[in-house]
Amino acid sequence: MITIEEALRFVDRIIKPERLNSIQELILIQCWSGKTYQEIANDSGYDPDYVRVVGSRLWQLLSESLGEKITKNNFRSMLRQQTSIAEQDRSVKSQITALELPNTPVPLNSALYVQRPPTEYQAYEEIIKPGALIKIKAPRKMGKTSLVMRILAQAKSRGYHTVRLNLLQAEDSILSNLERLLRWFCANITLQLGIESLLNDYWDTDLGLKVSCTNYIQEYILEQLNTPLVVTLDEVNQLFSYPQVAQEFLPLLRFWHEEANNIPVWQKLRLIVTHSTEIRVPLHLHQSPFNVGLSLRLKPFNWEQVQELAKRYGLNQGEFSIQLEQLQSLEEIVDGHPYLLNLAFYHLTTQDHDIEKLIEEAATDTGIYRSHLRSHLIAFREYPELAMAYKQVVQSTEAITLNSIVAYELENMGLVKLKGNATIPLCELYRLYFRDRL
Repeated sequence: MITIEEALRFVDRIIKPERLNSIQELILIQCWSGKTYQEIANDSGYDPDYVRVVGSRLWQLLSESLGEKITKNNFRSMLRQQTSIAEQDRSVKSQITALELPNTPVPLNSALYVQRPPTEYQAYEEIIKPGALIKIKAPRKMGKTSLVMRILAQAKSRGYHTVRLNLLQAEDSILSNLERLLRWFCANITLQLGIESLLNDYWDTDLGLKVSCTNYIQEYILEQLNTPLVVTLDEVNQLFSYPQVAQEFLPLLRFWHEEANNIPVWQKLRLIVTHSTEIRVPLHLHQSPFNVGLSLRLKPFNWEQVQELAKRYGLNQGEFSIQLEQLQSLEEIVDGHPYLLNLAFYHLTTQDHDIEKLIEEAATDTGIYRSHLRSHLIAFREYPELAMAYKQVVQSTEAITLNSIVAYELENMGLVKLKGNATIPLCELYRLYFRDRL
């Protein structure tokens, strides 16, 4: 919790080189204490209409400075959140003495996490809502896990219970069998909560698999929890290869979400679902969990975010300083891809790499991306039909239409992005590399 004095100092920092004038500061202080514009006008002697106009311009100024919608109703919570994030970033930056190869999610205490407004704010606001359901879509290595970690951290800070499940850890024999999947789901939640498993006591085949699973979660797990339970289900796209199971399991997620409107105990359950690809399982609109709740699509970094990440690596000063034109050249090759940018910045700050040479060799077998690119090349050798399709994509100067299943598989690999029914390479790096190798 911050004080009004801390809020004023933070506002002065973010609006520099401007500063709040006396009337703006007065309105901020009085609104912080909950006063209306009319009350402020009565106390200060200003005309009420003038106070409203200045107040409106103040929220607009803060909105432009923070890149978030700021209003009289939400400015307190937004300033608290933003000051907390800014303080964390400052403290962590001063502690960074070494960098690790960016092959894992960005740690919670890392200054290298760059926000993509308003995504984080929307997620933090949604997770505190009763029965929340958040869906996050992005190609692999685009930052889904890093975002989920921060949503869960927000939940934990409120005393919520958290559970993380990843369908990449479930064997085919589990994903292909509804009963095994539901029992796997329940058993893992029980295990991570550290409570005794009573799964067999609640499992009744006469009632049905989905009813048994629902009863276990409702009557055994949720009933005994004093605070909400956040369950993250990562890589749900693994289920899309088993449409019969997916058509039973996915509507169950929506059913639990909607039960929060009918049975209070279900308000405790908050679901986060992540997937790498478009949904390709036929589901009725009234059954799909993907058209309810909050949908977030992680996009590549924009130009401002690319510059911010470079700044956090210290690439705007000292011996590692790079020119704006050089950074633009790198961005054009990787198209704002977070992992590819982090890998480049890592090598620039920890290895003896020259930015011009790094860019020149990016799409070669001697460049910094060689291992990443070769892993995809090896995968193509195992799936020649995907290689043939991707060859068409990288050799075309325009978006092309592929078989929907092939396009899905390429998207799942993180190699393409879809524009309607058409397909293009995810970034120029992939076009340059695979154009000569497929």
